[in-house]
Amino acid sequence: MRRLAETVGRVTIEGVAEIGLGAVLFLESLFWLAIGPTRKQPVRLGAALEQALEIGVRGLPIVTALSLAVGMMVAIQGIYSLSVFGAESKVTVGIALSVTREFAPLITGILIAGRSGSSLAARIGSMKINEEINALHAMGINPVRYLVAPALVAMIIMVPALTWYADMVALAGAGIYVVGDLGISPGAYISELQSACGVNDVMHGIGKSVLFGVIIAMVGVVNGSQAAGGAEGIGRATTRSVVNAISAIVVTDMIFAFVVTHT
Repeated sequence: MRRLAETVGRVTIEGVAEIGLGAVLFLESLFWLAIGPTRKQPVRLGAALEQALEIGVRGLPIVTALSLAVGMMVAIQGIYSLSVFGAESKVTVGIALSVTREFAPLITGILIAGRSGSSLAARIGSMKINEEINALHAMGINPVRYLVAPALVAMIIMVPALTWYADMVALAGAGIYVVGDLGISPGAYISELQSACGVNDVMHGIGKSVLFGVIIAMVGVVNGSQAAGGAEGIGRATTRSVVNAISAIVVTDMIFAFVVTHT
């Protein structure tokens, strides 16, 4: 029992310390974004655009494929479940709300965490092990302004943009199945979507995706900055980054949904 208590306490303290480090890096990034230009040390726009290109444009194929599959899956399960009550015609309501409020932001966040969050952790970890971060300090360059802030900006912009794109693709995929299975016209499906889904529902999902972008960036940076032990250490940091980011996204999604639906 004593060893168990010690293990739980140590893990808890380490987790709290990592959350605190992530919060400090986030606030320091905001500081450089706001104050950097006045100190003639602006955040590198070119680096942010380069990472936005990597996160967004190069992530479109996988987001498209999975969003299309998720949209069709929701339609299939929705029609099957509602057929028990003879209410298949109401499936569009469930599709519109579940895709825009939950599935699109969640799937997008998980994909970006696995694809770009891990890449960020690996890059930061490699720079730390090769002492490139210490070299930045020696040259008078703040590592947070140089490395963290551009990644944060790119995530905050591209994760919501990809979420909106995932909304459109998933709803289109669901529509393909609904139109074929129920025999309604595409125009009727779109009209039902407009009636069932409002701007608030879309913004609900996009608002969550902004939080997911911050989480992915901070988790990747924190885990990368703690890498040690050569290539094996970078691998551990990368794996841990993906697991932590996905876990944080799912928990945040649950809390966000509870707070919004109960206020």
